[in-house]
Amino acid sequence: MLGKADDKGGSSCHHKSLSVTSLGTIISRKLFGAPVVALLLSLAMLVTPAAWSYDYPLHDRFVSTVVGTPVEYEADLPDHIPFKKRRIEIFPDRNLPDVLWYGRELIYSVALQKRRAPLIFLIAGTGASHNGGKNYNMARAFYQAGFHVVSLSSPTLPNFVISASKTGVPGHAEKDAEDIYRVMERVWATLEHKIEVSSFNLTGYSLGGFNAAFVSRLDDERGAFNFRRVLLINPPVSLYNSISLLDRMTDNIPGGVDNFDKFFEELMSAFTEVYKETDDDLGDDFLLKVYEALDLQNEQLAALIGASFRLTSASLVFTSDVMVDYGYIKPKGLVLDRHSDLTTYNAVANRLGFTDFYHRFFYPYYKQEYPDKSRDEIIESISLRKITDYLRDSDKITVMHNADDVILEPGEIDFFADTFGSRAKIYPYGGHCGNINHRDNVAHMVATFTEGGSL
Repeated sequence: MLGKADDKGGSSCHHKSLSVTSLGTIISRKLFGAPVVALLLSLAMLVTPAAWSYDYPLHDRFVSTVVGTPVEYEADLPDHIPFKKRRIEIFPDRNLPDVLWYGRELIYSVALQKRRAPLIFLIAGTGASHNGGKNYNMARAFYQAGFHVVSLSSPTLPNFVISASKTGVPGHAEKDAEDIYRVMERVWATLEHKIEVSSFNLTGYSLGGFNAAFVSRLDDERGAFNFRRVLLINPPVSLYNSISLLDRMTDNIPGGVDNFDKFFEELMSAFTEVYKETDDDLGDDFLLKVYEALDLQNEQLAALIGASFRLTSASLVFTSDVMVDYGYIKPKGLVLDRHSDLTTYNAVANRLGFTDFYHRFFYPYYKQEYPDKSRDEIIESISLRKITDYLRDSDKITVMHNADDVILEPGEIDFFADTFGSRAKIYPYGGHCGNINHRDNVAHMVATFTEGGSL
């Protein structure tokens, strides 16, 4: 997971094992978006309450999170759109550590109409890239609906951390919003003389939805875009609560987190065997085959989700540590170059949870800037509760969520109904973004930006 950027702007290990890279990429980028077949439906489906007309078929929150939307329930979207990868330098004068040589330019994607049209920015979820599965599917939906699309990676993706994070330590809600906003302004500067735009809009899923809320508030202050509509899809309420939940999911690994390496090796083994037997490379049913090969139960599915998050966070934490030379994983002052063997650091990073990162790196790092803030106060500052009044009073902001989302603590889903009222669309199931490609969800997503007046 640690190393040079791949085609999607993420990170991969270029020193030891391509198979480790492949599994990390598959789990982190594709795990939560693969369709399933009838066998899995029979395992996961519960009796649908008569009160619900929503026909998303997977009612187990862990299965839906891992597997996603069955093909027959997906929205009808174009197979291809003019989705083009672009690069831009945000900090041309930045001196990068040699080991991060690959990340100078921020990578993003655009899909542009040939006529005047509204423009929408998409922000990916934790550790996800501009052209990951969810962002690409959203791009297909909005392009089909007549939008210019600008797709951005998460501020927690190593490529973003290296090229576009001012501090190099993501996770601070307001500073991440400033980084994203700076990127949006720079990208728009490259487009404003090439396309005609009738309005600006914003959405994001998971952490990207959380980011969108703070970016919207920042834009209300600065006015570069004056977003017409903003949609938050499956955002966490509290970043700290959600990362703690995800970290605790690794406790479901047989033998606990101390057995992470063995569990990871089992994933690797299943991945390798299925990969050898798969004719169409990493097709739509690839993760289903891995799932079936491991015969995972709910506790193990939770462990798989936790392991996915751990792999994603490992790349982020290592990259951030190198960027600011903090001495968290890499010894402070040790210079790594592009030929350095990162195997040891990779192993250490995979053993550390995100809550470890928060308490031993993130909090001490920002405590220097905010010496009067306590640990709890900084935790509260990375929460949507900090901007409750803004979210409640801003009619242009809506939310789409699932009642059974696995990244929410018990009772946190009520925050959205209490804060957004009728602007909150809460589906009964779907786990964490498992139903994002469902036809009803996509229809609602698009309608949020197309209904109610001129675009």
